[in-house]
Amino acid sequence: MPLLIVIFGIVLLFLLIARLKLNAFIAFIIVSLLVGVAEGMEFLKVVDSIRDGLGETLGSLVMILGFGAMLGKLVADSGAAQRITIELVHKFGKKNIQWAVVLTGFIVGIPMFYSVGFVILVPLVFTVAATTGLPLIYVGLPMLAALSVTHGYLPPHPAPTGIAVMFNADIGKTLLYGIVVAIPAIIIAGPLFSRTIKKIEATPIKEFLNPKILTDEEMPSTTTSILTALLPVILIGIASLVDILAPDGSIIKEITAIIGNPVIALLLSVLVAIYTLGLARGRKMKELMDSVSSAVAGITMVLLIIAGAGALKQVLIDSGVSEYIGDMLKGSTISPLILAWLIATVIRVCVGSATVAGLTAAGIALPLLSTSGVSPELMVLAIGSGSLMLSHVNDGGFWLYKEYFNLSVKDTLRTWTVMETTVGIMGLLGVLVLDIFI
Repeated sequence: MPLLIVIFGIVLLFLLIARLKLNAFIAFIIVSLLVGVAEGMEFLKVVDSIRDGLGETLGSLVMILGFGAMLGKLVADSGAAQRITIELVHKFGKKNIQWAVVLTGFIVGIPMFYSVGFVILVPLVFTVAATTGLPLIYVGLPMLAALSVTHGYLPPHPAPTGIAVMFNADIGKTLLYGIVVAIPAIIIAGPLFSRTIKKIEATPIKEFLNPKILTDEEMPSTTTSILTALLPVILIGIASLVDILAPDGSIIKEITAIIGNPVIALLLSVLVAIYTLGLARGRKMKELMDSVSSAVAGITMVLLIIAGAGALKQVLIDSGVSEYIGDMLKGSTISPLILAWLIATVIRVCVGSATVAGLTAAGIALPLLSTSGVSPELMVLAIGSGSLMLSHVNDGGFWLYKEYFNLSVKDTLRTWTVMETTVGIMGLLGVLVLDIFI
């Protein structure tokens, strides 16, 4: 019975978000209330659980996502994203253009939310395709594969960061393992897959062919652009490596632990970006602060949706459902990594949003962690992979891609949906391989 109530809750969540178009945060709260009461909790106890889940989730994430949004906005507004794209295309040449856009999508995608990275980079992809005479899908899909993977696998993006917090996973290790898994996933879902669909014609809508292109003098240098965009990854990565290699109690380990803390790493990166991408280039502090303020305003609803997922997770824990599911799955011979991936996949197909799917699946799969002893970092990546599976008509990213590339629904399913599914499957395979060695 407890499991049937959870299934009912997930179906209701899908109907509220996908069919009735209700705001996802409101839907999460309604479902949390109904599931808690149906599981036998007193109404006010359910409210307390929702409050605790909201507070715990937001308390851990608000600074990470806030600073991440600020950094992404500074990278975009300064022209650093455009500089990275132009220089990589120039260095790689027409023959290797796919690898140039893949690397661009990966570099820009790490600090920047998916929708922001999409809007910033797709017009540049249109320009590259028009200049080189190559098919638009052939050029664009590899970049989107890289953006999608960073969105689903890697902190500081909302879902992987939120899941890492839920599972008490080390964010540095999650990032390092995620990069290892991401590389083959991007290669196969991007450059290799796109070579099989070159005959599908995409014609961008006229309005999207005239983006604001900055002049060479208006953009920061390539070195400054790349180092600033990747600074949080560099700091967190160094801290994780030092933690593995340096002896306990050493000064260098203590220092890197501080600067490699995700919050501190992102704060330092934002401060560096304010100078390197702003003040050093003659921009006024007020203009820069207006820019970062608008970035934070843009993620308000994302924060609320993540908090709503945290509320549902807490209700599942406090009502005893998580423990029930954990006991039920104890005897299962299926790998907990595969089970977590399957849960995320099912929710993704039903709800559409990768962020919602990942965070909801994390709350349901949480008992698997304590009963199996599997690496929490790999669980984060397994759920992240599942949350990208089978994107279709209830996913905003599906329509964003369809409209920008001016494709039919059929061709969008043949390209975008297959690419996302390939990313999800490759992610699971990569996690299972890593599980052998970790």
